[in-house]
Amino acid sequence: MKKIFISIIVVIAAIFFVRDANAQERTTDRVWASPNASVAQTIGLTEVYLTYGRPAVRDRVIFGDLVPFGEVWRTGANESTAIVFSDNVLIGDERKALNEGTYSLYTIPGQNEWTIIINNKLSWGTQYDASEDVLKVTVQPEESFHVEQMMFYFENVTENSGHLVLHWGTVKVPVRIEIAG
Repeated sequence: MKKIFISIIVVIAAIFFVRDANAQERTTDRVWASPNASVAQTIGLTEVYLTYGRPAVRDRVIFGDLVPFGEVWRTGANESTAIVFSDNVLIGDERKALNEGTYSLYTIPGQNEWTIIINNKLSWGTQYDASEDVLKVTVQPEESFHVEQMMFYFENVTENSGHLVLHWGTVKVPVRIEIAG
């Protein structure tokens, strides 16, 4: 019961944190070209919550052009993509340990391999600070059907693991999340 209560508190805190962060950045009534979105998934008893900006393809070449290969990308638009874990988890096929908490998510896209970066600093997405990196794992991108606006979703969810998937254009990048312990 205590674990469920803590999970609920973490998710509620994340919602208010992200809402307040967005309020600081977006003080006009303007409609943004890359609207914010969020996705949440329970894996076992662990809550995973993610908020991000959703850029669109708009007839552009995305990976390797708009988003260069081999360079750190904020992985979304506007503010840093924020990810919250209510419990300790293992990330990637490498099963790297990550403590519960709120982090930013960056990536380094590549044609055949992506680096997923979990970072302590939550800020405007262009203010990446490598000294705040907590964890890095490599994953393999997959070819998939076209998605106009970038999105995150979960698939292959079981009682102790699942994949957080980044999907934009025809590229799909699954990242394994496993419950620690």
